[in-house]
Amino acid sequence: MAQDANRQITVSMRAAPTTEAEIGELLTRPTEQTVSAVETLDGDVLILGAGGKMGPSLAVLTRRSLDAAGLPYRVICVSRFSSASVRAQLELPGIETIACDLLDRAALEALPDAPNLVFMAGLKFGASASPAQTWALNAYLPALVGERYRDARIVALSTGNVYPLVPVESGGATEETPPSPVGEYAQSCLGRERLFESTAERFGTLVALIRLNYATDLRYGVLLDIATRVAKGKPIALESGHVNTIWQGDANAVLLQAFRLCASPAAVLNLTGPETISVRDVACRFSDLLSAPAPSFVGSEQETALLSNAGRCHELFGMPRVPLDELVEWTAAWIRTSGPTLEKPTRFDVRDGVF
Repeated sequence: MAQDANRQITVSMRAAPTTEAEIGELLTRPTEQTVSAVETLDGDVLILGAGGKMGPSLAVLTRRSLDAAGLPYRVICVSRFSSASVRAQLELPGIETIACDLLDRAALEALPDAPNLVFMAGLKFGASASPAQTWALNAYLPALVGERYRDARIVALSTGNVYPLVPVESGGATEETPPSPVGEYAQSCLGRERLFESTAERFGTLVALIRLNYATDLRYGVLLDIATRVAKGKPIALESGHVNTIWQGDANAVLLQAFRLCASPAAVLNLTGPETISVRDVACRFSDLLSAPAPSFVGSEQETALLSNAGRCHELFGMPRVPLDELVEWTAAWIRTSGPTLEKPTRFDVRDGVF
């Protein structure tokens, strides 16, 4: 399933989550590392763009880690909160929510001060249809936030899309690979990074830019996309025949630990799993796990793909707690029980940057 031909598929030692509540608990369960991370914080944590796919679970993980450490700091979540159910998930003891249009400068200025900020706001899907809004959220807003929170430590979520397509056998782009974004979305995300880098240079703000490739939480992610196509007998495009992914709980844990990386000039870190995953191989594995017909494919694997090498991340924070094989088994089990999904395809097979 992974690019390493010697790697064997192992049997999961943990039961797959069977409810959304179980997924939520796993995503937000504190670890020794996350508790140690919050013990280094010097005050409240502000999460901007907390209403997206990752924000709620990151907020709850932060709260639970603070509670485990016996720390009273606030966790403050800011978003438009167009979904009342998402906001309700966060209305727990010790988590505050603020509905806000972050592009409204007066509203941004009125937000509470905090010494620790996670920036998660942005726009991906629909970016090509609304390029002006894409650039406003992905690049202009970081400039406003950087100036408003110049005295905070800022962990800014970015994306591996800022890299060019790289040879599959390379193991993925490293942090030293020069960015070469394809399409409006990826270009605007590089704009986000450059504006936060400017904040670090102008004000000495401590910044960490985290380039994530495909977080998975069973209700969303590249593995779900592939497994769903296998289950429904839909063809799978192979032009982007290799991908990366990581369990969202592991990604959240890294984001929380990344405050210690914040620096001026801004630090950069790739965040994903260790494998170069073959789409063809993982589709065949899903076929076995789901007792589905052999998957059908269109096209053929290209020599390049959007891949990141997260070796530095793994050296700093350890390997993901949920390995790929277990994540594949969990995803298959979720589909077998008709678990709900977010119905937001990753579009991992896009090669022209049009989202």
